[in-house]
Amino acid sequence: MPVSSAARLLEVLLAVSMLLQTLEYLRIRHAFSLTGLWAWPVQRADIPTGPVQKLLDLLFADRAMHGHLLLRLPVLLWLAWHGSDLALALFLFVSHVLMLIRWRGAFNGGSDFMTLVVLTGLLLAQLVQLGGDPHLAWRAGLWYICLQSITSYFMSGWVKLMQAEWRNGHAMTIFLNAAIYGPLPAGSFLRNPWVARLGAWAFIGWECAAPLALLHPLVALVFCTIALLFHFLVFWFFGLNRFFWAWLVTFPAILACSAQRVFW
Repeated sequence: MPVSSAARLLEVLLAVSMLLQTLEYLRIRHAFSLTGLWAWPVQRADIPTGPVQKLLDLLFADRAMHGHLLLRLPVLLWLAWHGSDLALALFLFVSHVLMLIRWRGAFNGGSDFMTLVVLTGLLLAQLVQLGGDPHLAWRAGLWYICLQSITSYFMSGWVKLMQAEWRNGHAMTIFLNAAIYGPLPAGSFLRNPWVARLGAWAFIGWECAAPLALLHPLVALVFCTIALLFHFLVFWFFGLNRFFWAWLVTFPAILACSAQRVFW
């Protein structure tokens, strides 16, 4: 995939991903209002007293938070329609960091951090463009995103490989029993120890082999196709919709970088 095409596709996918996140925040904004379950006056105790705390008090007030989230909507629509620039990338980066602070680090775990990775790559691309070479700038941004994404898959597989519960397949059954549809039926084939072990090793092998995606565009395409199915199944069984979109955004970077042959 050409760098320019990958950059544009990444911008569109990022806009879709963050639009869904923003709409989700707006839907539950009552929960983090001053009278809600996750009220800022409780969480502000984590922030040392001083100017920073006072600034965050202003930014996380109900009206300011609501206005901030509403402002994200047209900005993200512009990103999808027109593309990014330095001001837009900086706004989205700061906006996302503020939401991470508001949720004591993350609202939805790894997906929030992968979104931060993509925004960092986007901001990096815009900053390097100040030097006058957009192609080089986007290569830098795409490589940053690609390596972070590939590393996340590899580390996930390596952690599984080091745990006996994954090697013997027992962890697969435990996770599936915790799915949003309830425990697996007593007669489910997924309870079969050999099926669970085979599934666990399939995930371990695929994730540990993630760096091989950089060898050739076809390998990258196969890897991303399997990843797409994997994240959809995670969404289907566990309801983690943010994970599906957060990692999907990184696929254009993987496809573009696999075609650049920088290692030989």
